[in-house]
Amino acid sequence: MSVFAEEPETKAWARELGVSEHAVDLTKACEVFDLHVDSFIWTRIFGYDLRRRHGLGLFGRHFYSQVDLPRALEGHLTGATWVLTTNPLVPSRVRRNLFFHNLQRLEASLAADPRVRLVKNVAEYRAARAAGKHAAFVGVQGANALDHDLDDVGRIPRHHVLRCTLVHLTPASLGQTSAPWPRRLFGDGLTDRGREMVQRLVDAEIFVDLAHASRKTFFDAVAAHDRERPFVVTHTGVDAVRSHWRNLTDEQLRLVASSGGFIGVMFQESFLVKEGEATCDSVVDHLAHVLRVAGEDAPALGSDWDGAISPPKDLVTPYHLPRLVQRMLDRGFSETLVRKILADNALAVIERVRG
Repeated sequence: MSVFAEEPETKAWARELGVSEHAVDLTKACEVFDLHVDSFIWTRIFGYDLRRRHGLGLFGRHFYSQVDLPRALEGHLTGATWVLTTNPLVPSRVRRNLFFHNLQRLEASLAADPRVRLVKNVAEYRAARAAGKHAAFVGVQGANALDHDLDDVGRIPRHHVLRCTLVHLTPASLGQTSAPWPRRLFGDGLTDRGREMVQRLVDAEIFVDLAHASRKTFFDAVAAHDRERPFVVTHTGVDAVRSHWRNLTDEQLRLVASSGGFIGVMFQESFLVKEGEATCDSVVDHLAHVLRVAGEDAPALGSDWDGAISPPKDLVTPYHLPRLVQRMLDRGFSETLVRKILADNALAVIERVRG
């Protein structure tokens, strides 16, 4: 039996979320792939068990305890990239050792769950889905996990990491973050070491993820990247909808699309709206802008659930995803376009590189 038998019955799910049965049925009929789930942070910090159902945490919808495997399955999250986030506050050698330790730990935790199958490409994703499993990729937030010795990129088991951001929320020896910290230490853009890291990742068929990069780091990385290969941004907002240091300009959106990459829209409230509470409509505002500027093959979903975010009040956990589908349908998105945004765009890019 498929693990997605855990999904609620259509009528009850639609009634509880205040959406049409069509929106629920379409959600169930689609692949739904989240490019960025950060729940493993909390496993590392206080032993948060990914395999056990949790309620919301101490802060309600904010910060953590938005996703676990039971709730992912209940919400028809058919696949996700489960992320290892780098601690920048420890020495580079320690970061490297922690990375390899935690890569094994995360993979072992996911592989131990009979409802999950670890995958490295789209062929394996499809095989996992045919077997009724949740398909789990692994991603890395912060390539400074491996900046002690760039040869460590080649020591990652082949294709065990799908994608890697060059930077996260702090400056690194590889380049500058988009976060508005002082920029004197390593300069404003990509360093020579960062350029070499870009090439190492490309050679290893690990997608270069330009989420969190400063604008100069972004453009420097594009210049350093193999022009024949796609780069991606897995979790972001767009600056034209909400002007913010974390969000991408139209020029950046076009560059990602021209490389053949995808752009995952994230669910952090402050990146979606300037004032007030974000809703599913706020997410669709950003998706619609990506669609207009970068084309229908570009938009995707990268929630950043459990990444210390405050998600929209009506999109707190995977269970609420039919609300997002309903809002897309309400805006006139075709069923084909909804399918592309929920998973097909991202999977098509991954398949072109890895099969």
